[in-house]
Amino acid sequence: MTDDHHDEERPAYDPASPAPPDREPPLRSTAPQGEYTMGQVGFGFVVLLMGLLITFGLPLALA
Repeated sequence: MTDDHHDEERPAYDPASPAPPDREPPLRSTAPQGEYTMGQVGFGFVVLLMGLLITFGLPLALA
């Protein structure tokens, strides 16, 4: 496995010193969220409604 970290971007860490570095290390972004289109939101609501219908509507219809 290769190491993708760039040491010049991270502050130095001294285990003997309990003081934290002056700045925080950069945060990794593994799954950035983009904006959703209205089509994607509509499709999500349709999936939600179908799931609710199957979960609650089908048992009530069969009861």
